[in-house]
Amino acid sequence: MAWYDEAIFYHIYPLGLTGAPKQNSYGEPVHRLNKLLPWIHHIKEIGCNAIYIGPLFESVGHGYETTDYKKLDCRLGTNEDLKKFVTECHKQGIRVIFDGVFNHTGRDFFAFQDIKNNRENSMYKDWYCNVNFYGNNSFNDGFSYENWGGYDLLAKLNQHNPSVREYICDVIRFWVSEFDVDGIRLDAADVMDFEYMKALRQVANDVKSDFWLMGEVIHGDYSRWTNEGTLHSVTNYMLHKALYSAHNDHNYFEIAHTIKYVSEMIGTRLKLYSFVDNHDVERIYTKLKNKTHFWPVHVMLYTLPGVPSIYYGSEFGIEGKKERYSDDSLRPALNYEDYKDELNKNPCTKLISELGKIRQNTPILCYGDYRELELHNTYFAYARTINDKSVIITVNNGDNTVNMNLLCGNSDEYVGALTGERISVDGGRINIHLLPNSGEIWIP
Repeated sequence: MAWYDEAIFYHIYPLGLTGAPKQNSYGEPVHRLNKLLPWIHHIKEIGCNAIYIGPLFESVGHGYETTDYKKLDCRLGTNEDLKKFVTECHKQGIRVIFDGVFNHTGRDFFAFQDIKNNRENSMYKDWYCNVNFYGNNSFNDGFSYENWGGYDLLAKLNQHNPSVREYICDVIRFWVSEFDVDGIRLDAADVMDFEYMKALRQVANDVKSDFWLMGEVIHGDYSRWTNEGTLHSVTNYMLHKALYSAHNDHNYFEIAHTIKYVSEMIGTRLKLYSFVDNHDVERIYTKLKNKTHFWPVHVMLYTLPGVPSIYYGSEFGIEGKKERYSDDSLRPALNYEDYKDELNKNPCTKLISELGKIRQNTPILCYGDYRELELHNTYFAYARTINDKSVIITVNNGDNTVNMNLLCGNSDEYVGALTGERISVDGGRINIHLLPNSGEIWIP
């Protein structure tokens, strides 16, 4: 068992949350990261015990065009500010992982600048993929190179180059020694070289016994990335899609199928990173046709196999629609003072807080085997089981109350963790009346 087996993540996009300028002037540091210090208490209060934050390091604009891997973006402050943030998180029992943008750099990165200045004579000309001094690019540098995603702003690193690997491995060592970070989320892991990832995993094993490597993978066979030699976990985009579309379409068969498919792919030992929204996709509250489905969606997020994550602001039920040429609406600035009382008055925040506490106090939800109990288009029951003890989860995406008679574990009575309702066991079964558009976690 490691800390991440019981983690509940809070995902922060810091340039957005702090209201930093969209473009970096590389001026004097502005200590915006300190705005996040009051949020740490809130994060703990809603039951999260880990933070995924990033991108953090010096960059041109949105953060993924890195200029300097060892310097906090001056729009956020100084390295001392980042040390203080991580230290305060650790004091409050919260682990921290950074965003590792190791697939590409920005054009202001020292190695790329050296190529611009020295061309064929640059000692870094092999640090990037397919550098061609007979070509050109959209910036009219007089040479071409492989970019990421069609953007010349993002120059693709040559991950086969031993010097590149050693440099990035040194960055990880630096982040641990300088900031005491607990893990890294690898940006664009699904296009990374596997030998490169193995080198990163070896460093992860060396720097801390429980250092967590999680990769951004959108499509593909997750088992290719999650194993003893590469990453501990990847983003579960399959479940992300199923969680909102199954509710919009009143089709719990989609979620059930996804769980089986992913389980057959990776086995039951590995835990994927589960989420319903993030900095790249629309907010869950925007995606749901019926806003009351916020309840059963999050009951499932916290109880299905995986490591759950909440994206900053979504615990308040805020909206965020993806725009054609901008993700700004997905990454808004939020003032802590405007939200500090939401736990007392916002039903979405109350639910997230309750689910966080339930998961922290119910180890079966972290370690138990998953088993389907009853499945229909509009209602669904499943169990998480260890030995003869079962926690039973029931969800309803329909507009009518449903009755379920479910096989349960070895117990005399079950209590609804969210409602407090008590149900006696009769002949090894329990009778449940589940309200419309709701969910409940039944604990023995």
